[in-house]
Amino acid sequence: MSLKPEPPRDCPLCPRLVEYRQENARQNPDWWNGPAPSFGDPNARLLVAGLAPGRTGANRTGRPFTGDHAGWLLYDTLKKAGFAQGHYDPNGDDDLSLVDCMITNAVRCAPPGNKPLPIEETTCRPFLIDRLALLPNLKVIVTLGDVSRRNILKAFGRPASAMPAGHGAEGEAGGYVILNSYHCSRLNTNTGRLTPAMFEAVFDRAREIIAR
Repeated sequence: MSLKPEPPRDCPLCPRLVEYRQENARQNPDWWNGPAPSFGDPNARLLVAGLAPGRTGANRTGRPFTGDHAGWLLYDTLKKAGFAQGHYDPNGDDDLSLVDCMITNAVRCAPPGNKPLPIEETTCRPFLIDRLALLPNLKVIVTLGDVSRRNILKAFGRPASAMPAGHGAEGEAGGYVILNSYHCSRLNTNTGRLTPAMFEAVFDRAREIIAR
């Protein structure tokens, strides 16, 4: 059976998310309004795993972390660490590319209130499992937030307790190193819970592990 790392554009699996997609499409027919596909290098040694697309971010542009506040910090940090190059534009009208890195989400469709339900995480997980299986050179996974951390662990058949939560936590699953970071959301950065230096340290650590 062939692997399916990306859901179809009209994925029907989560009724609440389908309804939300259709509502957004009625209001903004020129937006992407579909599952956000993974973005980056298929031979990547680093995978960055987010939670889900933002309504005005990847749900609008069709590219992870493009169009919302989190994208500015993420792509700037990836460029500093040598995992991205080119110019980032929040509308996706750019020449940005990832180097030895891929970005995906645990849930591929934008959820209302940026909060997917547990059943939606479970339903979407086969795509995450197949995405992981199709990264032959993968060594390190950076999870952005605790929900992403839990979903990555579950994708490898591990419980959420298999590694600590919190920023800078390290663990192992499936033979890969897992590094957890606070999510680069506006809430976390505006309150100082996550600073650029803290975020950069996670990717510097990823670079260090990859270089072994």
